Amino acid sequence: MSKYGQPSRTDTGLLSPLSRQKLLVETPHSLAAPGERWPVVAGIPYLRTGREPLVADTLHLLDEGREDEALALLLGDQDDWAQTPSASLADRLAVVRGSMTFREAMDGLAFGGVGTYFAHRWSDPTFLSGLALAEAHWTCPARIFELACGAGHFLREFSRFCPDVSGGDVVFAKLWLARRYVAPQARLICFDAAQPWPLADDAADLLFCHDAFYFLPQKPHVAAEMRRVAAGPVLVGHAHNALVDNLSSGAPLAPAQYAALFEAPTLYDDAVLTGALLGGIVPRAAAQAELAGVAAVSIASRAPRARAVIGGLAMPADGTVVRRNPLYQDGLIAWPSPRYQREYGPLASYPDRAEGPLEAVAGDRSVERLVRRRVLVDLPAEW
Repeated sequence: MSKYGQPSRTDTGLLSPLSRQKLLVETPHSLAAPGERWPVVAGIPYLRTGREPLVADTLHLLDEGREDEALALLLGDQDDWAQTPSASLADRLAVVRGSMTFREAMDGLAFGGVGTYFAHRWSDPTFLSGLALAEAHWTCPARIFELACGAGHFLREFSRFCPDVSGGDVVFAKLWLARRYVAPQARLICFDAAQPWPLADDAADLLFCHDAFYFLPQKPHVAAEMRRVAAGPVLVGHAHNALVDNLSSGAPLAPAQYAALFEAPTLYDDAVLTGALLGGIVPRAAAQAELAGVAAVSIASRAPRARAVIGGLAMPADGTVVRRNPLYQDGLIAWPSPRYQREYGPLASYPDRAEGPLEAVAGDRSVERLVRRRVLVDLPAEW
């Protein structure tokens, strides 16, 4: 036991990924179970296994009151498929102690192409497909958990309709961005999906994972944990098709292989989901045979059709100030990179030349089409 004595016995609802014991609040910056301590930084439990030296170093800094240094330390922890080195400790400390926008913080953390993806995810056609998948199978959940939630883009949208949103990711820096800039109201956990999850059975009424499942190792284990944790639908969006060449890395499966991992799956062509959201129509499900040549598929497991029309996850709340998509420069699309253009340009919902005002107020029927097409977008204040 630590120098702090017995834990406060406050039950966090989390389980140790090592022992499956309940994790209790020990201090404001740590959780504990018999023989274990885990750090909590920026309100985010760090529960990655196989990182014992990092866990020990982080706890040491926290116990000494050096919170900034502990945060900077965890901001350098990467996933196993990172393509660029992490930023230096000095640069990470500058992000922690500075006053930066979302994009500046990602630059300071050396996010590279991932930073470009997060900066413009609000208007990516794949983001729209995820919203369409959720709308098609929305059951007014009281608890949502998003696996591989990244910087919290979907959590931000879900929180307008669900009182309890949580997300997990293996990269602490992404979760910190979600906490700081995008979805501060969400409960966030850093853990490895290929290991036992720190969540109880039936912990979520809806479990969501988008543009990530194809990356994950141990997919049968991950799918089994999804089924265990979900008391309701499991929605897996934008899973790349192994039968089709694509620009992203990862370890994709064929549509039939994805379907075999989930209970009573409904399958979609991801591009059809995007089109359905833009048209305001119910997306058409697809047979496995129809999906052999599509770039990405989406899966809804144990998921009935929506029981409630919620007015559109794609639309911001009335009164929200929406701004012109920042991809427009002087009224024309300026792609952030050739790769980004190749991946998202063919399915982009916004025209090459901007229409309408620089900003408007959501709720006005005259701007609804521009918001749905992502000519106008709802960005965080410090984007």
